[in-house]
Amino acid sequence: MGDEQMGLKTNNRFRIKLSASVATLSLCLAACATPGGTVSTASPASSLPEEAPSAMGANKPARVFSDYRGVPEIVRGAGDGGDMARGAVFEDLNRNSVMDEGEPGLAGVMVSNGRDVAKTGEDGSYALPARDDMSVFVIQPAGYQVPHDDNWVPQFAYEHKPAGTPKTLRYGGLPATGLLPEAINFPLIEAGTGETFGCAVLGDTQTYANQDISFFRDSTVDDILDMPADARPDCVLAVGDVMGDDLFLIPRMAEVISVLEAPQWWVHGNHDFDFDADFDEDSADSWRNLHGPAHYAYEIGDVMFIVLDNVVYPCSREDAELAGRESCVEDDRKRYNGRVTDEQMQFVEAVIEGTDPRKLIIFAHHIPFVSFADRTATAHQTDNVTDIYALVDSRPALSLSGHTHTMENMSPGDVYAGWSEAVGVDALPFRHIIAGAASGAWYNGDFDTFGVPMALQRLGAPRGWLDLRFDGADYVETYFGSNLDTDQRMWVSLNTPGFRSWFDEIMAWHDLAWEERDAIPPLNINDLPDVKILTPEDLAGDSYITVNVWAGTTDTQVTASIDGQELTFIPTQQARGEETNMGAEWADPFATQRQLMVARWAFESRSGEERNQGWEAYKGSSFGPAAPQPQFSIANRSSHLWRAHLPADLPLGVHPITVTSIDRHGRESYESIIVEVRAEHPQMRFDREHFFAFEDGAPVRPEE
Repeated sequence: MGDEQMGLKTNNRFRIKLSASVATLSLCLAACATPGGTVSTASPASSLPEEAPSAMGANKPARVFSDYRGVPEIVRGAGDGGDMARGAVFEDLNRNSVMDEGEPGLAGVMVSNGRDVAKTGEDGSYALPARDDMSVFVIQPAGYQVPHDDNWVPQFAYEHKPAGTPKTLRYGGLPATGLLPEAINFPLIEAGTGETFGCAVLGDTQTYANQDISFFRDSTVDDILDMPADARPDCVLAVGDVMGDDLFLIPRMAEVISVLEAPQWWVHGNHDFDFDADFDEDSADSWRNLHGPAHYAYEIGDVMFIVLDNVVYPCSREDAELAGRESCVEDDRKRYNGRVTDEQMQFVEAVIEGTDPRKLIIFAHHIPFVSFADRTATAHQTDNVTDIYALVDSRPALSLSGHTHTMENMSPGDVYAGWSEAVGVDALPFRHIIAGAASGAWYNGDFDTFGVPMALQRLGAPRGWLDLRFDGADYVETYFGSNLDTDQRMWVSLNTPGFRSWFDEIMAWHDLAWEERDAIPPLNINDLPDVKILTPEDLAGDSYITVNVWAGTTDTQVTASIDGQELTFIPTQQARGEETNMGAEWADPFATQRQLMVARWAFESRSGEERNQGWEAYKGSSFGPAAPQPQFSIANRSSHLWRAHLPADLPLGVHPITVTSIDRHGRESYESIIVEVRAEHPQMRFDREHFFAFEDGAPVRPEE
């Protein structure tokens, strides 16, 4: 996501222990290579169980993947060039990345040129039409593993662009590759069956600078490393905006993630492309050179991951044919749009056709197919998502994305106003998860106890990461807030008349143009009354207990009682086609109290280092030193917030409340809160009048 979407204005752990027992899952791929580069209609022999297990199991087995370092074998010779990309997929028995005599070819493995897909023959050979600009890659099959580099980045592709990027790009682009090699051979080794495995899904790590990589290291990576070794994920999937425009940070980022010792698969996002590219077909060239293909697929167990690059940059007349995208051709500034290109659509169709219909298809992409937070936006949702739905048909599927810096867990059947007009979606055919952001709200906010900005997200969830645990084609999702207790799934607060008044006054000032508003906010956090102390007047004036269940869905249940009275919780959004409920009454009080006053703006020193004053974010933009200000994103609405009226007749005294949330998998989480009811709001500061000595019945204050 970019600065414009944030409204940016600049001034000069319930730790998951789910796992399952292992059963041997043999790989059997049909030999059905086809000369035209399309997938044969014959399906590979299936080794799926007759019925998917209903439970996720008890103890996770050994890791699926081992430390296997290597690269594809590129064979140069007299056969260079030509109109076909050829080679073989083979079992690398001695792990030297060379197809040695006696090493068998693997049949029925899918290989692609980014558009067409072929399956290898009995001897492991394949042939694909050559294109002037393509990635040639193997689709890792279940039960096998492609090699990785020293940082556990999978090495499964050859980039082909004979003349290279047509102009000099800031981050190098793709150097000229020359003629197509005589052969491109892909080594594989046997891996665990993947019948049960886990993946860490990272939304928007968005590291603009080395400082941001350090923040990411000391939160998400450290959190995952803290997990017991047998509970750590078998793969890492970063769903775009891995970088924050500086692509030269790719090596350090990959090295930091490599401590997790799991293959890391990355999605290309709108902060990962070459901003100085003139055409979309060149905009991922530096990424391809420094990291790997911009779209591809891989399989683990009973799951086929299809990685898409759905950020078209610069967008063009093709995008502008749809309403709301006129800026693609009318603005001098280059813009991006959410769309899956025709080339990728052909690829998706071929991969789906070549995958057993009982396997789960996961689409991993950066821009969401649809979003609650940006439900009316065009550039921030995917234009042709209904075409993808048609390809999926009735197969099991899941969409994983990032971009919005929100945690959104949307169930089949959910719908919001604006989707139909923006991208033609009436209701979701399968689950869509926007996986939150490891950077939270772009590393904004004050520091937590680990020295990482709290950066609470747009809908009030903490920065964090999504854990997916698979048993066959079934999965359980768990969202972990980084640097928080591993059993925490929500936070609880109160929305009172005092909170709403405080919120509205700050937001009225916040919404003024930067140059028009007072440099000092009208209120700060000290001006907010303790929301957990209520008077009878507060109760009569509508006071709610609010529960932000970070990964909550429309079928999440929230319950609590106070003094034996059951509280009726209602979600602030029903996902039944309604507009967004927004404002003080619908805000998350827990998050907004921390978002509306960021003291980090005021950091100042005599060091003489100008860039150490205030704070710096994004592409080196400086903020402060100035009076504390709000974050650039405020949780003034949420798709996963529940609320219940507190009883108007709640008696004076102290009232403990335990809130229970039950997720769609039946798992319970608990949070407690203490509410005080007082006849009037007490003085919250030190009582000087009764501390200092009295003279003639009046307090004597110390001289200033």
